[in-house]
Order: sequence, then C-alpha cells, then structure tokens
Amino acid sequence: MMIRFHKKVWMVILILMLFLIAFPSQIFSKTARTSETPKASPKMKISPKADTSQAASATSGGLPCDAQSAVLMDALTGQVLYEQNPNLRIPPASFVKVMTLYVIYDAIRARQIKMDDLVTVSDLAWRRVWKTDSSKMFIKVGERVKLEDLMKGVAIASGNDACVALAEHLSGTEETFVSKMNEKAKLLGLKDSQFKNSDGMPADGQYITAIDMAILSKRYMEDHPEALVLHSTVEFEYNGIRQGNRNTLLQKNIGVDGLKTGHIKESGYHLTATAKRDGQRMIAVIMGCDKVKKRAPEAQKLLEYGFKNFSTVEAVKKGAPFGPVKVRRGKLNQVILMAAEEGRITIAKGKESLVSAVPQLPEFVTAPIQKGQVVAKVLVQQEGKPVKEINLLASLGVEKSLIPPWPILVAIGCGLGIIIVLGFWWFRRPKPKKL
Repeated sequence: MMIRFHKKVWMVILILMLFLIAFPSQIFSKTARTSETPKASPKMKISPKADTSQAASATSGGLPCDAQSAVLMDALTGQVLYEQNPNLRIPPASFVKVMTLYVIYDAIRARQIKMDDLVTVSDLAWRRVWKTDSSKMFIKVGERVKLEDLMKGVAIASGNDACVALAEHLSGTEETFVSKMNEKAKLLGLKDSQFKNSDGMPADGQYITAIDMAILSKRYMEDHPEALVLHSTVEFEYNGIRQGNRNTLLQKNIGVDGLKTGHIKESGYHLTATAKRDGQRMIAVIMGCDKVKKRAPEAQKLLEYGFKNFSTVEAVKKGAPFGPVKVRRGKLNQVILMAAEEGRITIAKGKESLVSAVPQLPEFVTAPIQKGQVVAKVLVQQEGKPVKEINLLASLGVEKSLIPPWPILVAIGCGLGIIIVLGFWWFRRPKPKKL
C-alpha cells in the first residue's frame, strides 16, 4: 500500500512540473499584467477647455474691446486668455485667405504643386476683381505667373484674383478647391466655420468665429512656419504696381510678424495679429470693427495685455528623459523614457513656480517593447491640479529574452530536483519479498 501511495504522489508531482515547464507564461501572466500598469493616480478628466476657462474668467472683465468679437490666445499652448463673443458667426472677409494659403502650403509639402510652377491666369480669376474696388494683385488674363508670386499677392496684397488663380491651379475649379478648404476646417476642429469661396468675397452661408480663427491661425503657423516670411513682408510689387501690407502693426516694432486683415461692408473690419517676444507668441483676433482705424489698436491692446500679464511655462521639454524603468523578460533590464511633446501651459505672471511636472512611472514593463511605444505619462500640474498629460515613450526597443525569468528557473530547478530525488528513491527502494 505504501509503495502504491508513493507512486501516485510521484506521478502527480511529475505531471504538475511538466505543466509548469510547458505553460509558464499563463501561470505568471496575471501578476505580470497587474504589475505592468502604472501607479494609478485618481481618475480625472482633463478637458482641453479647462485651462482656457480659468484664464478667461480671470481676464474677461475690465478689458472691453471695441469690436463685435475678439479672442486672445497663447499660440504655444492654445489657452484662451481673453474672449468677447468668441462664438459669434461673422462673414470672414479676407480671413478666408489664411485657409486658402494653408491648403496651398499643404499641397506644396505633398509635392502636388511647386513654388516655381507657372500658373496661367483664367478669365474667371481676372473677372473676380474686374471693375470693383476689391483688393487685387493686378494679374492679367492669359498671363503666366509664378506660383510663389501669387502666394505673395495673397499674403501681402490680399489679392482676390490671386486666390482664384491658386485655387484653379491646384484643383481645376474654385468649387473643388473650396471643398478642400472645408475638409481642412473639419480636420482642424473648426466647429463654426464654413467657406464658400477662396477669397472671402460676400457669399451666403460663409462665416467664421473669432475662436475658430484663432485656432486656424495657431495651426497654420505650427504646420507652416515659413508662411510668416510672407505675412511679415510690408510691401509687394507686381506689374510695376507697389502695394503695402494692410496690417499696420508690422511697422510698429512690437514683435508682430503676421497675420491677416479683412474687410467687407457686411461684417466690418477684421485683423488677426500674431507677435513673438521672449519665447512667447500671442494671437489676437479682432472681428467686426466699425472703422478701419480701430482694428490695429484693439489687436495691439490685446497683445500687450497678454505679454504683460501671462507667462508661457515649459514644464516638460520634448524629448526630455524620464526613468529608467525596469524591464522584465527583456534582453535589457531597463529603458529610458522620452517625452513625446512639449508640456507648456500659460499662467499669470508671478506664479511660474506653481507649475510642476509629475511623472507617473510603472514599477516595471515587460518585453518586448517597441521604440516609441507609450509606456507611461507625465502630468503637468498647476497649483497641484493636473491640467495636461504628456505621453512618455520608450527611447529604444527591447527584445524579449529567450531565458525565462528567475521564478520560472527556480520552479524548473526545484521540479527537476524533486524528480531526481524521487527517481533515486524509486530505484533504491527495498524490493518486496516474494512469498
């Protein structure tokens, strides 16, 4: 009986050890998965409007703007620092031309067109400004104009004829080009904007809001910073006719290097102005002034307010290292993490020291790990409250090691030891006497 009992015990242990050796990952995966998860911070929702609401509530009072609608935005963080009727739909006038140039710059980057292309001026492009007092570049029907010159004609002279010529060159018809403008607006998250033509001439159902214009200006400068070379040029000459940039703030030496004016009788005078000083960039959007002489001073007032009262703090630099974090089951035992983007926020001057970056690192990660894989996050906090999350990426790839982790090695070793001892005992056991 004793011998049979030992046989059964030995067989059970042998089966368990074989199962452990054959399926180690399934046995240890549960604990590994729970340990891989970064230390959970209390669940929170970080709304993109959370930053802007604090800033707006602190600045919307005591700074009236003589316009139908106005917005001041930190161009580096997207935080709104001042707003007045920001969601009021207004005919955009030449604000449309920022989107026109955006689409053209996108096409140049995609190599669909080139800066040195020669564009043939159509009758439609010429007739758009024929016998009108609207802004024009003074191109002629059948003339072959360099695409770069047309872009200058739009950005500096605000030429409506140049807009139509660019639209037709890229898309064949202005209607097709306008559909691309509206598609781009959706991609940028413009919620209250609709375009009907490429130049901003009055059209039913064409509108934009000051907040959308600020967002458009921010993304335009981020995606195509080279465009500011054109928008900051104070005059342009073509066919012997010299025209000045209507953005008079360019000549005041206050850091303004763009962006666009606009005017039609239906909506009044507009200006979106951007300026850079000491590592900060602001965007001021003024819409619906009743007199041309008001839009520049009103935009300047907002810009000055922004620079004097707010600081742009870079709590996390793009590519900044964090960690290292331990790696399990990998050919390397640790990995450095890198910040995926810049972590900037806007804060009232004097409170810069209240901004902090708090990394949320896991105890370990398990190989394999891909280079650029999101591994953890860092929280940008303002006065102890999280306002932004930045992903932390693996700085290099880590392949999975062929050698099992030490708990499995220990288990295998113990199992083999037990098998050897039992086998030794089996062969050395006293043989039963035959009766």
